[in-house]
Amino acid sequence: MNQPRSSQRYQSEPPDDEPALLKQILDLVRRHPRFGYRRIGRMIQADGWKVNLKRIYRLWRREGLKVPRKQKKKRALGTGANACHLRRAERKNHVWCWDFIFDRTETGTTLKWLSVLDEYTRECLVLKVDRHITSEDVINVLAELFKTHGVPEHIRSDNGSEFVAQAIREWLKQIGVETLYIEPASPWENGYAESFHSRVRDEFMNCEIFENLRSARKQTDSWKEFYNEVRPHSSLGYLTPRQFSQQCISSSRTPSAFQRYTADTQLLS
Repeated sequence: MNQPRSSQRYQSEPPDDEPALLKQILDLVRRHPRFGYRRIGRMIQADGWKVNLKRIYRLWRREGLKVPRKQKKKRALGTGANACHLRRAERKNHVWCWDFIFDRTETGTTLKWLSVLDEYTRECLVLKVDRHITSEDVINVLAELFKTHGVPEHIRSDNGSEFVAQAIREWLKQIGVETLYIEPASPWENGYAESFHSRVRDEFMNCEIFENLRSARKQTDSWKEFYNEVRPHSSLGYLTPRQFSQQCISSSRTPSAFQRYTADTQLLS
């Protein structure tokens, strides 16, 4: 043919399912712009696609997709005795953590979220939003959680007024829950709560407009369900927190003091 071999190129043909696969990748990227190719790939595999991460990465690079990197300053880990890197959760319901996060409605009204997280399973047990949350509200939330999930051995928090309130400390002490207060001005010692709140801020609050409190509650419930049951978690081998939790042996317990508290509450109601 008088054609030099160097001028000939093999023209590859994409697999028949590639357009549909690419469409789903782009759809997931639009819905979850902060997810990388690994998490997107795991979600696609969970939907039934027989595809490996190398192929996802090839399409990802071809389409020029990427998650903008955030430059964060590094801080030395604290030396507080109750820091999360020193007193780690060893099983389900061993250590819970809680904290508050704030945002505003479309009209500027302040909203306050209370989150409670199981540090071992990363499952969000509560994500409650209201205009104001008092120490009494916190006790009521914990009481409902203890009825549903059992009583944890420890609960970690910062030194916020709601958490160090005398009523909460005495109530938890009576029930047999040890409070792990981190060092003042050391949020990195409550790292699991801080990490979870960064996900809440990045993937939920920065993407939603809250018209009012009622709307915020509905949106919060929907995102909490998505986080626990759909969103793959890299620290859990890309299982969802609910899937990982179901595989774990729980150390939940129901101390006699909490049983008496429950009985007294039912009598008063």
